[in-house]
Amino acid sequence: MKRLGEVFHKREGIILIVSAPSGAGKTTLIRKLLSIFPDMELMVSYTTRRRRAGEVSGRDYHFVTKEEFMAIRARGGFAEWAEVHGSLYGTPRAPLEDGIRRGRDALLDIDVQGAKRIKKAYPQSVSVFLLPPSWRELARRLALRGTDHRESIRRRLENARREIREMMRYDYIVVNREIKEAVKLLGAIVLAERHRISRIRGYRAPSGA
Repeated sequence: MKRLGEVFHKREGIILIVSAPSGAGKTTLIRKLLSIFPDMELMVSYTTRRRRAGEVSGRDYHFVTKEEFMAIRARGGFAEWAEVHGSLYGTPRAPLEDGIRRGRDALLDIDVQGAKRIKKAYPQSVSVFLLPPSWRELARRLALRGTDHRESIRRRLENARREIREMMRYDYIVVNREIKEAVKLLGAIVLAERHRISRIRGYRAPSGA
């Protein structure tokens, strides 16, 4: 029985995809989720967009030029990449695949385009779509951020409409009405997925079971 228990600890890492329209509170929820599961690794994406005030390269994103981004892409260095709001974003392949081989869970903060590509390349990945409590609240949050001009906010709301249409392709949907409750739901998803039989490496059910 002890040996059987040990087998259950030899699992592959989870690739947890979290997507949301701008203003849904994704960044806050991800930070709180990582504080609950410190052994989960946030995959830091590469991007060609300008760094915002307070952002740190290597922590928030790897900020690169378009030429640098395209060179990494040409080498097959991205597990997925996409153009979002006029900028390029990509998830580095090597740390992602190395982590899940070692049983380390990886969290991907990516948009619906990237989620589709990751799901296709890594079928065992788990996708969660975060929703704001209402359309009005989403617009209010974008305006309160103070980091975008009016035209940028309008474009983000248009993109949000398209992204929300894709939510039925995801495995889970979490509505961010209240932060504590939303984090609790995300944590429950992680715990459930960690106990999937299909994630146990090399395990076969005993004959006659």
